[in-house]
Amino acid sequence: MKPRDAFLDPLLDAAPKKTVKRFRTIWISDIHLGTTGCQAARLLEFLQATESETLYLVGDIIDGWQLKRRWYWDQAHNNVVQAVLKKAKKGTEVIFVPGNHDEAIRQFIDLDFGGIRIRDELIHVTAGGKRMLVLHGDRFDGVIACAKWLAYVGDSLYTMILKFNQVYNNWRARAGLPYWSLSQYLKLKVKNAVSYITSFEQALAAEARRKGVDGVICGHIHKPEIRDIDGITYCNDGDWVESLSALVEDHAGELRLVSWEEGVKRRKQDKHERVEELQDICVSPS
Repeated sequence: MKPRDAFLDPLLDAAPKKTVKRFRTIWISDIHLGTTGCQAARLLEFLQATESETLYLVGDIIDGWQLKRRWYWDQAHNNVVQAVLKKAKKGTEVIFVPGNHDEAIRQFIDLDFGGIRIRDELIHVTAGGKRMLVLHGDRFDGVIACAKWLAYVGDSLYTMILKFNQVYNNWRARAGLPYWSLSQYLKLKVKNAVSYITSFEQALAAEARRKGVDGVICGHIHKPEIRDIDGITYCNDGDWVESLSALVEDHAGELRLVSWEEGVKRRKQDKHERVEELQDICVSPS
């Protein structure tokens, strides 16, 4: 386990090993395997603690941009890949929608490999009958569409921020403080970034409206969100670099966001409640 994951140790020791939360559907994106910023250990915890009938991988699962610059791939990244393949083998429908960072996989659109379906975009129908457009979203990003070289420059600066973020969170771990994302904080504080996020969300909602569906589910901008935009349900499942979040659908068709931190807290609470129950059972009657 890397130093940046050291603060997980006491949580993992306290967590019940077989607690599994079941959903109808799970969407995750922007994992960025192949980068030092990828929170693979935490994602593995999430995958092991959840089950679903369908698992969507909504782009930027593997960061081909970074791997071209410098090869980085540790065992935690292998473990995530193996966990997904294991789910597919055991019957979970796994659908991979490539993004801009793993755009090389787009040459395999409409093919199936190892139980994983590769699709450019598709319509998901919830248990409640809502039709949701699922796509990564990068083609609605003006920087990606019109000035790809600028996107590469921005990606390099972003990587530098993430490296600083790791050092900062190592210090927080030693101080007993929880994980905190500097890059996410900066992004939400910069006026231009906020304007960009709003424009992106509105563009995706407009595409859903054009296609005559009820909503859209995407990734790309690392900003988990569920909100109504003029009658269209906009959902972004977040990422596993900053927010450590996923979008889930329960068996009643309700969509909501969940986070790794929320899952750890829930398991700690479950463990605490079981310990208290055992203590009550073991207390001799007076």
